[in-house]
Amino acid sequence: MSEGLSLYNSRTRRKERFEPIEAGHARVYSCGPTVYSAQHIGNLRPYLFADLLVRALRSQGLRVTHVVNVTDVGHLTDDADAGEDKMEMAAQKSGRRAEDIAAEYTEQWLQDRRRLGCADPDVLCKATEHISEQIEMIQALEAKGATYRIADGLYFDVTTFSRYADLARLDLEQQQGGQRIGEVEGKRNPADFALWKFAEEGVRRQQEWDSPWGRGFPGWHIECSAMSTRYLGRQFDIHTGGVDHLPVHHTNEIAQSEVALDVHPWVNVWMHEEFIDFQGEKMSKSLGNIYVLQDLLDAGFLALSFRYFFLQAHYRKQQTFNDEAMAAADRGYRRLVAQAQGLSEEGKGDPEALEGIRAAFWSAVHDDLNAPRALALAGQVARDEALPEGARRTLLTEFDRWLGLDLLTAELPAAIQESDPRIDALVAERQAAREARDFARADEIRDLLAAEGIAIEDTPDGPLWRRNE
Repeated sequence: MSEGLSLYNSRTRRKERFEPIEAGHARVYSCGPTVYSAQHIGNLRPYLFADLLVRALRSQGLRVTHVVNVTDVGHLTDDADAGEDKMEMAAQKSGRRAEDIAAEYTEQWLQDRRRLGCADPDVLCKATEHISEQIEMIQALEAKGATYRIADGLYFDVTTFSRYADLARLDLEQQQGGQRIGEVEGKRNPADFALWKFAEEGVRRQQEWDSPWGRGFPGWHIECSAMSTRYLGRQFDIHTGGVDHLPVHHTNEIAQSEVALDVHPWVNVWMHEEFIDFQGEKMSKSLGNIYVLQDLLDAGFLALSFRYFFLQAHYRKQQTFNDEAMAAADRGYRRLVAQAQGLSEEGKGDPEALEGIRAAFWSAVHDDLNAPRALALAGQVARDEALPEGARRTLLTEFDRWLGLDLLTAELPAAIQESDPRIDALVAERQAAREARDFARADEIRDLLAAEGIAIEDTPDGPLWRRNE
């Protein structure tokens, strides 16, 4: 076991050894989904990352309280507080109730998380169920003179918080020149953000509440501050989310929380994961280049093959998704499971040698969740014939407590078969030669394909081929 868990802290821009505020107890908050539509596979990467973090914390013997929110109101189409609320807009377009839309897509997200081996959070909190907490925090900000009212709502004045630019290293002078996302008439500063939005006169919304400032609904950012404080306390250990949250959402969370609660730092460690790219573009609903997890399952891939795909890249690195990469991950996952499940329980191995392997694996995990290195070590153990099978099985069982791949318990259906017309024709010609007992020609084709990195497996249902990796 390594000496300690080292995590990259976006707040300080360096890796630091993790020490919880409360001895033996790690308190973690993760920004959750906005449930106005289906969550695509890019939306799932933050939760795979957070799951690895929680598993790593628990590997240190820590008790973990993991809180995840569900945004079912308040997230506008423009982060500059313009546009319509995403939930309200989805309800208008579909003719359905906003709460029914939110319930459907929350359940889809939870099911996908579970399919990917992510443990349920200890607390799952919904914005619509914590309106009173949000109002209370806004009142605290108002009492400290950090708010002002304009025609469309109550806003936070960023000039009342001197550290506003620190997390994302923002250039506020440039923003004053109109460089930042959008404008709302009456805002004092481009970076000011809505705490409470007023319902438009004459417009009936499905989601609105009474407040000291009039009927309306909360801004997006206040929910995370209010709910995390409710369940984790005035200060807590780790806050996770995507890199896109750095310049706006997380920056605003810090400002309103540290002013309202009079604390610093509100959160000790901020952690951010990078995007999944789809052939060079950020995967997004607006671009239309999305897959949901069910699409991968319908294509014959295994759900945990996507987790395996995710483990192949560090969470702070962008990862490109395409059909070829997914097919390779599916083959790699199936191969690793088959290797693990093919091991017997015989042989314990040299304890000193096994401890060295364990140390290397957990050193990777505790070095800022280095999943690619940890996964590679698991693969090496599965293939290492110098180790007794029982020892390999024991190590893989232990490693899988962090990897979350169900290596010893997953059921493997038939593998997806890659298709290439030229290779398919050669494999068919080889099969015909074998049936004609022309073994010289069959061997010649096999060797030709092997030189290209193509392996052929003869099965009762006919030959299958794959690319060696």
